[in-house]
Amino acid sequence: MKLQQVLSRVRKAVDDYNMIEEGDCIAVGISGGKDSLTLLHALAALRRFYPKKFTLKAITVDLGFDNMKLEDITAMCKELDVEYHIEKTDIAQIVFDERKESSPCSLCAKMRKGALNEAIKAMGCNKVAYAHHKDDVVETMLLSLFYEGRFHCFSPVTYLDRSDVIVIRPLIYMNEADVVGFVRRYSVPVVKSPCPVDKKTKREYVHQMVKELNKDIPSVRNRMFTAITDSDLPGWSSKKDARY
Repeated sequence: MKLQQVLSRVRKAVDDYNMIEEGDCIAVGISGGKDSLTLLHALAALRRFYPKKFTLKAITVDLGFDNMKLEDITAMCKELDVEYHIEKTDIAQIVFDERKESSPCSLCAKMRKGALNEAIKAMGCNKVAYAHHKDDVVETMLLSLFYEGRFHCFSPVTYLDRSDVIVIRPLIYMNEADVVGFVRRYSVPVVKSPCPVDKKTKREYVHQMVKELNKDIPSVRNRMFTAITDSDLPGWSSKKDARY
C-alpha cells in the first residue's frame, strides 16, 4: 500500500472523529511493531498539510528486555524529523522475574500505560496516538464479548481523566493487511517483540479465529466493524460516515 493511500484512510478517521485540534502536541507510542511505525509515517506526512497545525513526537517505553534494539527506529525518526524519546523502565524484570506472573499481559499493560502517560505529559504532549487498526477494533469487541459477556470496544477518541491525556486512534480504517503492505513497500524497520509471551495470548487466539472466519465468510470482518461503528457504543456515534 502506498503512503498516499494510508494518508487517505488516516485523514478520514481523524476528520470523522475530530482527533486533531489546532496546536495539539501528539505523542505516538512506538512499540517497534509494524502498526506503530506505520502510524508514525502517516502522521509525519499528515503534519505537512493538515489545516490544523500540530506537533508530533514519538516515544518508546523500553520494558527492559536485553534484546530490544532501537537504533533503526532512532534513525527513522531523525529522517522523519520527529523528536524521539526512549523511556527506560524495569517492567520486564518486575513482571517476569520478581512477580513471575503466569498471565503477565494485564499487569504489563497497566504498568506500560502508566509509564507512557507520565512520560508524554513530561514531554509537553496533550494527546497520544495508539496504532490500533480495524482488525484490533473487531478483535477487542470479540474479546469483550467472549470473556466479559458484553458488547464493548475502545473508542476512536478517549479522554483519560486520571492522567489528563487524550488517546486517539487514527488507524481504525486500516486493515492489518494494508499495514503489512505498507511496511513491505517502504522497508520500514520493524523490531521483533522480545516479549516471551508474544503470540501466545487470548488476543492472538481471537486474531487467528477471525482470519479463519473471514476465509469461510468473506467480508465478515468488515461486517463486524460496521456493527461497531453503527452501534451506540461510547465514542463511536460521533462518526460522520465510518464505512471505508
